[in-house]
Amino acid sequence: MTDQHGELDAALEQVIDAARAHLAAVRAAQGRIDDDAVWQAYVALNNASFGYDERLLDAFGEVTPWDVESIDPDEADERFGAVEGGEPTDPHPRVISVRQRRDYRVPSIAALLRVAEVARREGIPEDDEPAPVEGVGEAVLELLQSGDGSLSALDVPELEPLDGVVMVSEVGTPVDLESFDDDDPVGPFQPAVDDRLVGRLDEHPFLDLDEEHDHAH
Repeated sequence: MTDQHGELDAALEQVIDAARAHLAAVRAAQGRIDDDAVWQAYVALNNASFGYDERLLDAFGEVTPWDVESIDPDEADERFGAVEGGEPTDPHPRVISVRQRRDYRVPSIAALLRVAEVARREGIPEDDEPAPVEGVGEAVLELLQSGDGSLSALDVPELEPLDGVVMVSEVGTPVDLESFDDDDPVGPFQPAVDDRLVGRLDEHPFLDLDEEHDHAH
């Protein structure tokens, strides 16, 4: 029984030491996501807690509030992409490329220019006079820049969405924008030879019920 008590005391000390090490790792990480040192300290704390719980159960038939299972450090490293030395590795070193196109009809160029000028004015100080928006293309760019950069910024009555397409591909390397001229309309979107198309999603705008009824006739 004495040896059992000694093992229990030693197991408790391991929990305390592991908890302190985990806290130190968390503080050192300063909020970094997927920090390897934090993960290693977490595994050590988990397993120390599991070991103490098991010894407490054997000695007195009691358990702790810690509902944990033992973690195999080697299996955990493989699962979460860690390797010896603490450097993470990605078992799937691919880059996902999402290419999207959506066309729009412009019912009224004047109306589109007006809404773009309002968006431009909201983005500058009140004392400054914004330059006029010249052309449909500049108007669309202004709406994108004043929004979050996504196509949702173009969900305005002044633009009528037409068909669109989204393509998801696995690519070997990410796009290098510096290798293309600013006026190159093809290069950044041109798939490479080793790119693999995962899937294509065709987008069709929804018609109003009244429009569907008119088309039916």
